[in-house]
Amino acid sequence: MTDIPTLKTSDGLVPAFEIVEPRDAAIPFVFCSPHSGRDYPSDLLAATRLGGEAIRRSEDIFVDDLFAFAPALGAPLIRARFPRAYLDVNREPFELDPKMFAGALPGFVNSASLRVAGGLGTIPRIVAENEEIYRETLPVAAAIGRIESIYQPFHESLAGLLDRTRDRFGLAILIDCHSMPSSVRALPGGRRPDIVLGDRYGTSASSRFVAMATTHLAAFGFDVARNKPYAGGYITEHYGQPGRGLHAIQVEINRGLYADETRFLPHHGFGRLKAQLADFVDRFAADVAAECAARPAAAE
Repeated sequence: MTDIPTLKTSDGLVPAFEIVEPRDAAIPFVFCSPHSGRDYPSDLLAATRLGGEAIRRSEDIFVDDLFAFAPALGAPLIRARFPRAYLDVNREPFELDPKMFAGALPGFVNSASLRVAGGLGTIPRIVAENEEIYRETLPVAAAIGRIESIYQPFHESLAGLLDRTRDRFGLAILIDCHSMPSSVRALPGGRRPDIVLGDRYGTSASSRFVAMATTHLAAFGFDVARNKPYAGGYITEHYGQPGRGLHAIQVEINRGLYADETRFLPHHGFGRLKAQLADFVDRFAADVAAECAARPAAAE
C-alpha cells in the first residue's frame, strides 16, 4: 500500500488521508469519501481571502462519519483529511486554471474543461456560492506539489483497494460518498431528491446493482433520483469499468437530512440516517452476493 503523506496544519502534522480497514473483508465494496476533509493546511490558510466558515462551504460535511460503519460491515473506507478547497481528487490529475497561477503551466495540463471554467478544477478557484479562495495567484510549483504529493498517493491507494477487493471477490463495487446542499437544483416538478445515485448514465456500474441500491434506499422512504443533477465525477467515471469487474456508484446525500448547513453541525437526523445507510449497505451487499451466486457472469 502507498505511504500516506502528511499535511502541515496549525495542530501539527496530520495524515492527508486515512484508510480504515475491516478486521475481515466480508463484502465486495470499497467506500471513498473524497470531499469531507476538514484539516486545513497552513499554506492554504495563509493564502486564502476567506474566513473560517466561508472556506468550508465546499465540504461534504460529515460524510466520512456517516459511512464510518463500513469497516464493521467488512469493507475498507478511504477518506480525505485535506479539504476540497485545497485539492479535489474527484477531478483529472491536472485540470488547472492558468489564471490562478503565476507562471506557465506544463503543456499536459487540461485547462479547457468545463470544471476548470466553473472554478472547480483539481486546485479549485472557488468554494460554493462562487467565492474566490485566493488573494493572489499561486506558484505553479504549489499546484504540481499538491498533485504529486497528495493526489497521486490517494488514487494509488484507492486503485489498490479496488484491485485487492476484486481479486478476493471476483468484483468490486466502489461507493463514492458525497453530499449535496438542501437547496440542490430542483428537478422537473420542483422535486428535490434526498439521494442521487450517479452511474455516469449507465456506464460505470451494472444496471442491476444500481437498481438494487435504488430499491433498498427507496424502501426507507428516501426520494431517490438517478444521474440528475449529479451523474458522478472523475472517480466514478475513471474507476467504473464493469467489463473488468469494477463498478462505481456515486451517492449524493441531501445535507438537510443530517446537518445544520449554516453552522456546520450534525443535527438530530444524523444518527438515524447513519443507521439507515448501514442497513442499506447490509441489504445491498446481500443482494449482490445472491445475484453473483445465481449468475456468476452478472458482474462482468
